[in-house]
Amino acid sequence: MAYYRNILAAVDLNDESNVVIYKATELGNLYSAPVSIVHVIEPLGYAYGGDIPVDLTEVQQQLQEHAKQQLIAIGKQFDISENCIHIIIGRPDTEIHRLAEEKNFDLVVVGSHGRHGLQLLMGSTSSGVLHGASCDILAVRLHKE
Repeated sequence: MAYYRNILAAVDLNDESNVVIYKATELGNLYSAPVSIVHVIEPLGYAYGGDIPVDLTEVQQQLQEHAKQQLIAIGKQFDISENCIHIIIGRPDTEIHRLAEEKNFDLVVVGSHGRHGLQLLMGSTSSGVLHGASCDILAVRLHKE
């Protein structure tokens, strides 16, 4: 059985992020492996197709700073230091893959709502992370609202 040496919890800062981080830290404790957290913010231009004549740089920076403060607070609850917290702007699946390779994570823990039908066909972040990953992925089942 392989032992994990470096674990990444990928979260979207919803109410269920703690479930994902808890599972990652439990595995970290089991394997004596450090745990890091990542949150990827999609560029605001993605939401508008990049065709808006307004500079969103300041708003994007505010979103990034707010996310950082949230992750620092969550990290403290799980005894995860600030240098193990990553805020990245980009496509979540692409950036999580890149970070996992760059920092040699051998396990990425993500949340999954177990979508079916149209939602499954349209894809999700956890599905995108699963496909094309260079390391193991653990999809933690999250409760439906």
